[in-house]
Amino acid sequence: MSQISVNYPLKVFFSTNNIIDISNIKVIFHLMRIEEELKLDYSDVLFRPKRSTLKSRKDVNLLRTYRFKYSKNEWSGIPIIAANMDGVGELSVAEKLNEHGMITCLTKQHDVKKIKQNKNIKKIYQNIALSVGIKKEDFQTLDKVLKEFSFFKFICIDVANGYTEHFTNFIKSVRDKYPTKTIIAGNVVTADMTQELVLSGADIVKVGIGPGSVCTTRIQTGVGYPQLSAVIECADAAHGLGAHIIADGGCTCPGDVAKGFGGGADFVMLGGMLAGHDEGGGKIIKKNGSKYIEFYGSSSEVANKKHYGGLSNYRSSEGRSVKINYRGKINDTILNILGGVRSSCTYVGAPSLKQLSKCTTFVRVSNQFNETFTK
Repeated sequence: MSQISVNYPLKVFFSTNNIIDISNIKVIFHLMRIEEELKLDYSDVLFRPKRSTLKSRKDVNLLRTYRFKYSKNEWSGIPIIAANMDGVGELSVAEKLNEHGMITCLTKQHDVKKIKQNKNIKKIYQNIALSVGIKKEDFQTLDKVLKEFSFFKFICIDVANGYTEHFTNFIKSVRDKYPTKTIIAGNVVTADMTQELVLSGADIVKVGIGPGSVCTTRIQTGVGYPQLSAVIECADAAHGLGAHIIADGGCTCPGDVAKGFGGGADFVMLGGMLAGHDEGGGKIIKKNGSKYIEFYGSSSEVANKKHYGGLSNYRSSEGRSVKINYRGKINDTILNILGGVRSSCTYVGAPSLKQLSKCTTFVRVSNQFNETFTK
């Protein structure tokens, strides 16, 4: 939205007979505008295949090593992250993902007592991110956890709307108090705010508003941004400042994960794709001979009732609750995702995940999958 300031004497004509004199009053006009440039989601594109010298998918190296802008910490692993959602951002999930060198972002409910229950925490801490909101009590909980477990290296400052001044000020406060911690902050979807969060102290910016499988922000508020375009634009902005981004949300299959990396994401965060497994700890629901597990958005009425006593009367739910098929152990799902990403690399001639974005050419499509026998 454009903004015009007028500081000189001005007369406003509402009709031929009515003139209002607002001389010497500063008037600010906000002008609505429409961006005509096409923006894309993962489903709008496919990779264009290219010649490859790779003999097998097993030859693809998915490991990445990053050094972070402010913390100066170095991390090596496969840059896929479990989202900080109930049934996904759990310590039991973290143990399994750690075996593959992948990160788990714990839910905000992981306090000192809950973390202490895991006896393997010192073995997996390097691939765990603590989550925190931006309330005073959130900061106090984070302080208590880090006082007890000072070895944690990642802090994820997580809000639905990363465009507020309060949010950027909170990032600055955490950066000042914990200069050696790697700070993840989000969510945003535009280059300008990505730069703002980085300049406020974020090492990694979380990108995505509304693309998640159980997120209703786009229909509840009308706000959002197609995820692939958001990733491409925010990655460019962050990389220009020596920072990193996480593509958060919108992945429905391994191919989407690869597209996130192809678009320039340093990490890809998954919620629904890692939900419904034994390790998530959800209650199994039996219905008509099938098994299901409840999965819900962090801003849903279910989550607010469970963790905060219900929705405040000044807000509405921006998430939904669904029953997804029970999927057993998470390891098979992880292997399927990693296999898909490796295969993507072979199709475009990328010998490693690091090279994938450099080998990527996206082709716009109107349909990416033949669904004849899926219904």
